Amino acid sequence: MNIIMLQEMLRHFYKEDIGEKDLTSEALFAENEIGSGTFIAKENGIFVGEQIVIEAMRLLDPAVQVTLFKQDGDKLEKGEVIAKAEGKMRALLGAERVTLNLMQRMSGIASLTAAAVSELSSNHTKVCDTRKTTPGLRMLEKYAVTCGGGYNHRFGLYDGVMIKDNHIEFAGSITNAVQRVREKVGHMVKIEVETESLAQVQEAVEAGADVIMFDNRTPEEIKDYIEHVPMHITTEASGGINLTNLASYRDTGVDYISLGLLTHSAKSLDISFNVGAKGVN
Repeated sequence: MNIIMLQEMLRHFYKEDIGEKDLTSEALFAENEIGSGTFIAKENGIFVGEQIVIEAMRLLDPAVQVTLFKQDGDKLEKGEVIAKAEGKMRALLGAERVTLNLMQRMSGIASLTAAAVSELSSNHTKVCDTRKTTPGLRMLEKYAVTCGGGYNHRFGLYDGVMIKDNHIEFAGSITNAVQRVREKVGHMVKIEVETESLAQVQEAVEAGADVIMFDNRTPEEIKDYIEHVPMHITTEASGGINLTNLASYRDTGVDYISLGLLTHSAKSLDISFNVGAKGVN
């Protein structure tokens, strides 16, 4: 995770949440009044948020002391203590909501990813995410996927070519699309092609695609199509796949299964933050 980017994100989030000041905390606590807070898991899951706790607290109180009892990717059981923070009460309470929102969101994504990896239970096929992330949170959400045992697809339109049905329609064919892109992006950039039929798979192979996606195909169709794909070409399945049917794709031989649900349908993990004043420093 890029710490500089994280700090910039947190500053933006604090502008949204705190604004000019925390009216309640500044009315109740002296500027140098010290307290402590404890993050506690209220349900089972996978924890993500080490750097969130540290950086979120430090931005409001550089002298805060944070003790972590869990690392990113660790399993959580209901009632377990995740972390403790000691510092200025105003800072602890000012950081509380932003910290919890991000920690809960990321832990929820990691927990759902871990469930998907477990459901697939494959030694070959990997579970990966998509670009269906919350605007502004992509770096954090994709990091959470890796903490849950998943893998990242491209981060944006800038770091990988993906030729989809609309691109193919505009270019006239898969062959034309791949050729045009290859002439512009050079040999260091991989080109993925979305396919919906055996004929398109074969065309993508002949065109020199680096990755072939089987879009909205059944496990039986993928088993058939993949026989026509050379070993050096990476394969991916996507569309219509969820936790209820994921296991049926286990033996298709596909390299990756991309699941938008990992980020767009994850439920935040329930975590609480309990504080108490300790006096004036």
